Formats: sequence, C-alpha cells, structure tokens
Amino acid sequence: MTAAPHTEHGIEDLCDAGTKLYERALRDGRLSAEDAAETPCLVDLGLLHPALDDTGRLEPVAPDIALNRLLRAARARVTEEWRLEQRLVEFFEPLMNVQGPPGTTTDSPALRLLSGTRRINQAIGEAMAEARQEILCVQPHAGLIGERGDQALPAAYSRDQAFLDRGGRFRTLYQNTLRHVPNVFTYAEALKGDSTARGLDEVPDRLVVMDRSVAFLPANDDGTLALEVRHPALVDYLVTAFDRLWRLATPMFPKAELRPTVNGITPRQQAIAALLVEGHTDAVIADRLGMNIRTARVHIAKLAGTLGSESRAQLGYLIARSGILDPEG
Repeated sequence: MTAAPHTEHGIEDLCDAGTKLYERALRDGRLSAEDAAETPCLVDLGLLHPALDDTGRLEPVAPDIALNRLLRAARARVTEEWRLEQRLVEFFEPLMNVQGPPGTTTDSPALRLLSGTRRINQAIGEAMAEARQEILCVQPHAGLIGERGDQALPAAYSRDQAFLDRGGRFRTLYQNTLRHVPNVFTYAEALKGDSTARGLDEVPDRLVVMDRSVAFLPANDDGTLALEVRHPALVDYLVTAFDRLWRLATPMFPKAELRPTVNGITPRQQAIAALLVEGHTDAVIADRLGMNIRTARVHIAKLAGTLGSESRAQLGYLIARSGILDPEG
C-alpha cells in the first residue's frame, strides 16, 4: 500500500511521524536517510542534517540549539515589525497636524476613490466584515462571465457566507442572461442563509451596499477604479434605486417564474423592442442586455417576423402599434 504524501507544515505543527522519528534520532544519535525519507520535514525544518563523514546518515540537531535558532528568527521578525511600525508613525504623525480647508473633515470621507483591484477588494472585504444587517448587490452580465467570473465568485463565497452566518440578509440583482451561467448558479446554490436573487433584462453597473451606510460602485470602464460612498443622502438614493429595480425583477434561482408573452412577444423581445424604438443600434442593444450581437440579431429577426415587419423603419412603427410596450402589457 502506497503511503499518503507528506503534507508541508511549520515547526509549530510538527507531524506525529516527524515527532516520533526526531525523538528516536535523539535517543540513537543517528538515522539512515532511508528511515527519514517519508518525513522530509525534519530535514527541511533543520532538525536533522547529513553527517559530515557519511551523507547517507542523518544526525539530530540538539533541541536547545534548534529552539534558540528558531527564537532568534522569531525575534528578528518581531524587531522588523517594530521598525516598520516606527517608520509608519514617523511618516504619518507630522501629517496629522496638516489642516484641510475650513468645513472639511478627514476622519470619514463621504467619497473616496479606490485604485487597483487589490485595494478595492480589500475595502469591500473590510466593510463586509463590519456589516451585520443587509447587503444589496447588483451584478451585470459583463462582470461574471469568462475568467473574471471564474475567479471572482469562488473568492467571494467564503466572505459572503460568513456574512450570512452572522444572520445577515443578502439580496442580489442579476442580469437575466446570467440565469444559465454555471458558475453563477453554483455560487447562488451554495450560499446557505437568507440569500435571495432576482433578475432583470437590464441592470445598471455593479453596485454593493452594506447596511445602508456604505456603497461601492465602479469609477471607470475596466473596473480598476471604484468609488466608496458614505454620504447618507447618496447611499439612500442608491438604496431607493435598488429597491425599485428589485420590485420589477423576477426570481432567479432555482427556477424563475416565467413572465407571460404579450401577443406572442417574449419578455426578452419586449426588452429589445423598447430599445429599438429608442433608436439604438444592434451593438448597443446587445451590450445593454448582456448578450452577443448575433443573439440580439436573432431576437430582432424573430420580433420582426412575429409583427410582420419587412424593414427596420417599419418594425419601430409596428412595435408602437402592437401595444407590447404599454404599461398594462
């Protein structure tokens, strides 16, 4: 039977096999290299070393010598951390006396621009760690497809589940085209607790609001800048916008309630029709609804066929005449 592979660990977590073998080496004064083959941690951690006169034999390092060596390394790390602390204090202490313009405060800025994915994720993680009540989230199609989504969702799961475990409530508004994206469905199904998801054909850009006190939203197109909002009036505005979209949305998982067709026009075609009458191009429609341009054109063709349109200009007229965009529809 093949032995299980050895798992790497630190000196403070020395495995049982390594501990027993080290004790044996101390009693006997030596070991063969073959005896220590399945516990490479003893050599890696400096508790065994090859004998000078026979490289096939290993000799133990005395415990007091090993302990002093490890303590020196630990003290060196503590000293370096203390020096870093001192340098930070020396840098920031004079700046604390710098006064801003009258009427401004630097304690808790209402708006803060965050730069870089790492800094953005760090700020969101810190805010989520403090959240206790409710998190509102808007997730457009573009942010969760491809490699970006494959990396983002697993990384967010433990953080989101920890919030739910504290008794918080999670409401996520997705773009409808994400209904059939496997990693999104898997992530939503894995969350345990008060987590609800709904979908819309069109959603604004990404938004995260924690406890109705702090919000994060993109500040550029590629997601490398984000705006942290703590101004109460702005946060309230974003929450109100979210709540209104939420009431218009339909459940996403595990099975959405399908909206009825209107005169043979599907909900997706209604959304496309609304953008067509506004004069948008196929490319803009595809981008707004989170689909590729070929899929958008297939839907437009089906819509035109249902309404009996023979041209783009006639299609707009027939959409208006059909009543499919009327509020009661």
